[in-house]
Amino acid sequence: MTDTTTRTWNRTYRGPAGTGAPRLAALLGVHRDEATPQQVLETERFDTDDHRLSAADIRLTLHRGGEEQDQWHLDLPDGDEAEQLRVPLAPDAGATPEVPAELQELIRGVVRDRAVRPAGRIRRVRTETRLHGDADRLLAVVVHDDVTLATLGRATEVEAWTEVELHRAEADNALITELENRFAESGLRPAAPAAEEELERLLRPAPKVRKRRSGPRGSAGAVLLDYLAAQADRLAAEELRVRRGGPDSVHQLRVASRRMRSALQAYRPLLDRRRTDPIVDGLRELGQELAPARDAEVLHERISDGLAGLPPELLLGPAQAQMTRHFARVEAEATAAVLTALDGERYATLRTAIDALLERPPLTKRAARPARKELPALVARTAKRLEDAVGIATDPAAPADHRDAAVHTARKAGKRLRYATEVAESVAGKDAKRFAKSLKGFQSALGEHQDTVVAREALRELGSLAHPAGENGFSFGLLYGRDAARAEQIERELPELWATAWSRRNRRWLR
Repeated sequence: MTDTTTRTWNRTYRGPAGTGAPRLAALLGVHRDEATPQQVLETERFDTDDHRLSAADIRLTLHRGGEEQDQWHLDLPDGDEAEQLRVPLAPDAGATPEVPAELQELIRGVVRDRAVRPAGRIRRVRTETRLHGDADRLLAVVVHDDVTLATLGRATEVEAWTEVELHRAEADNALITELENRFAESGLRPAAPAAEEELERLLRPAPKVRKRRSGPRGSAGAVLLDYLAAQADRLAAEELRVRRGGPDSVHQLRVASRRMRSALQAYRPLLDRRRTDPIVDGLRELGQELAPARDAEVLHERISDGLAGLPPELLLGPAQAQMTRHFARVEAEATAAVLTALDGERYATLRTAIDALLERPPLTKRAARPARKELPALVARTAKRLEDAVGIATDPAAPADHRDAAVHTARKAGKRLRYATEVAESVAGKDAKRFAKSLKGFQSALGEHQDTVVAREALRELGSLAHPAGENGFSFGLLYGRDAARAEQIERELPELWATAWSRRNRRWLR
């Protein structure tokens, strides 16, 4: 009995260039075949001359021909459908169109000073034949492509072959077997779809080998470089998300820059400071440029939650509306400033310097020492900085305004210590992880204290703006008082939190 299973699937077959279309006449069970007009489909890949987009797993392509409108595709590394952008090709674009401005903006941080030009092209001359059975049921579709693949630019390679796709609809196994036999007679063999993968292979640059001046695997320098490379990748990924307006992207970009800066500072003896100090300065400037946007985001959420938590009788005047208007302006200005900074020459110089550092790391002799011994010793030095800062922050005799600054200094020292400990976790193991965990509560308290300091400044501004506008600033004053009280409470709790975090058991791995 004939198997009439009707599972839908596609299969691809490949043969030499010039392989003619397989014979499709007099097929068992086929009552009518319908050939569509020949089509020319082109996929043109754009990149820099050194293939920076390909190296970053970003694909910028222009698709022409076929039933759909000609359009640009920008596929980002995430692979999520939401991260795939489509922009129609302008009707007057011409033979060599410019990349749309909205796509140029997104890839600017990757290409930097390099021009984006056509780098490769896939051309398909396509003929499609539909096979119908009784009652005009669609049984299968045979798509025949003459494929030509070419790289463009300084180095040119051309490949050509024939590709046939079989799309099964309601065909039974007997018809599929007969079709495959005829494909084989024509010189076609089963294969995976190849054009996009072949072009990717030709365009992808060879992986760069980091040159280490000294030190075997497991050396302090090798571990540090692995960490710095991971943060450089994170920096690039988050910059792309910032340009797209991704949630929390400014914060994550700032965290990546702070991690890299902290590692360079904590492990200065392992690298030549003549190369690293300019990068540290550039990362510090980047953090300062990102800070207003991040602060505005945090403050907006904190004050909005504070107002929402007030009893109705204490929420006087249009406080929520006033706050919304205020932060709409502040956040718009801060976001514009961030994009200006990312498009600026200083940021481009910073990214170039980071790339050069990873490609040609200026390791010192000390970097060749075993990481399991050298890294804990350098973390201990960073830990001493935090200990000194906490001594000032927890001094009850210090004036209140001095304590705010001292707590902020301790918070920055704590972050540097936390990120320095991250570098060492791969060689120090559980001891380093326990140490980092023990600092978490203390660090969270320092962070909340700083949030109250920044929030009070914003609340004072909102309250001062309310009166001239004929509105009531009482609710902002109430939140100000709450934050001031919370700051004082944290200051009282700090000595105990510090004693817990700084116990001898937690620090025993430091040398």
